[in-house]
Amino acid sequence: MSDNVLKVEGVAKAFGGVQALKGVSLEIEKGEIHCLAGENGCGKSTLIKVISGVHEPDAGTIEIEGRRFARLAPMQAIALGVQVIYQDFSVFPNLSVMENLALNMEVMDHRVFMNYRRAKAIAAHAVSQIGFDVDLDERVETLAVADRQLIAICRALLQNSKLIIMDEPTAALTKREVKALFGVIKDLQSRGISILFVSHKLDEVFEISERFTILRGGENVASGSTRELDRRAFALYMTGREFADASYRPAAAPGPPVLSVRNLTRRGAYTNISFDLAPGEILGITGLLGSGRTELVETIFGVVQPDSGSIEIGGKPARLRSVRAAIRAGVGYVPSDRLTEGLFLPQTIERNLVVAVLERLSGWLGVLRRQAVVETTERWIADLSIATKDPSLPVRTLSGGNQQKVVLARWLANDLKVLILNGPTMGVDIGSKYDIHALIRGLAEHGLAVVIVSDDLPEVLACASRIVVMQNGAFVQELDPASTTETKLGELSTGVA
Repeated sequence: MSDNVLKVEGVAKAFGGVQALKGVSLEIEKGEIHCLAGENGCGKSTLIKVISGVHEPDAGTIEIEGRRFARLAPMQAIALGVQVIYQDFSVFPNLSVMENLALNMEVMDHRVFMNYRRAKAIAAHAVSQIGFDVDLDERVETLAVADRQLIAICRALLQNSKLIIMDEPTAALTKREVKALFGVIKDLQSRGISILFVSHKLDEVFEISERFTILRGGENVASGSTRELDRRAFALYMTGREFADASYRPAAAPGPPVLSVRNLTRRGAYTNISFDLAPGEILGITGLLGSGRTELVETIFGVVQPDSGSIEIGGKPARLRSVRAAIRAGVGYVPSDRLTEGLFLPQTIERNLVVAVLERLSGWLGVLRRQAVVETTERWIADLSIATKDPSLPVRTLSGGNQQKVVLARWLANDLKVLILNGPTMGVDIGSKYDIHALIRGLAEHGLAVVIVSDDLPEVLACASRIVVMQNGAFVQELDPASTTETKLGELSTGVA
């Protein structure tokens, strides 16, 4: 008898003539952590929905613990032990932890009213399974992202799960939270629960999974043991492209600084920060969440105000008391969370792209010059290779990498002196990541001064011309990317060096 908890054979699925899956196969053994990888649009989400009963396949079979099905209904998949934890975790933010955990059980038992004592017992049992210490009466909206994810895991375990599918589970987590999550996943594995870990992050694939399956264009392109996989092969399977390791060196010696920061201090965030940044330089700032890195760059962009210190732009004192003042001084800022802070998701690609240059594109009485808007949009879509058929489509229709390019285009249309990028490739697939890195290096080569804030150490090493490590609100060391390593940066960031 097979040890497979899941076996998918020849699954095909089309939507309106677009073939999302083309005979995909996948096998997962009991107690295995299996990575499903691929770029955005490769068919990962469609395959997950077929396995969980959301979509009916056009062809192929699904086998769960030896039982074969042509299709599954969602409740049937749950009854068979299949649980999916999506990126948004599907929790109810306005309900308590207890209500989120007990609600499914109450509904499945066909109860009309929720009994508090019974619900609390269900919730207490759920959190005890992974040793999750949380106030059961706390409203979920007040919890950290990592805690919401643990709630989703606890809820899955209540359904006697045999296979838990985690869709991009680390997209919004810090490195410390990722480490804690991996501990939980390993514990689930020790109990014989299988995990299908959906990700495009190379480091995570190598660290957590034993076997992998990679999709491209709705087809299987590779599968096997992660021990037999390296970064270069992984990237090639994912994208069909070969990427050379890259780094950045300014073409010429740095000239006069375009940005000077002196003794900048904000109580509770950072203290006595000083640095210069010349045109053509890329300064990488890395450190753990809470190190003060985000508050520092938000100060330079006028979001928050320092208690003391000074900022000069182009050799002149800059009073950056607002975002508008920072923009007028030539500073642009791409935030770490493009979905809530960087984009107007229901609005068109065009509107998102030109929103920072409306004054320049307006004529007499503030009326937008339509032709100027169209020309600006078309120019930056072409220059940044933003993949869209129509700029009048909502920006939420784009992939993560293309959304990030829209945010970048917005600022590049603004004749910047300094561009600050906070987590520039967070949540984008590997092909888009390489493209964005190349774009950043190209901008610096043309004279733009760039600041990158990131805890993605390979990203910092690939893009920065110099790196500053930040810890507890202070710069602890400046490093040359050419002579340092990920290990050294990690040790300095955590303070264990």
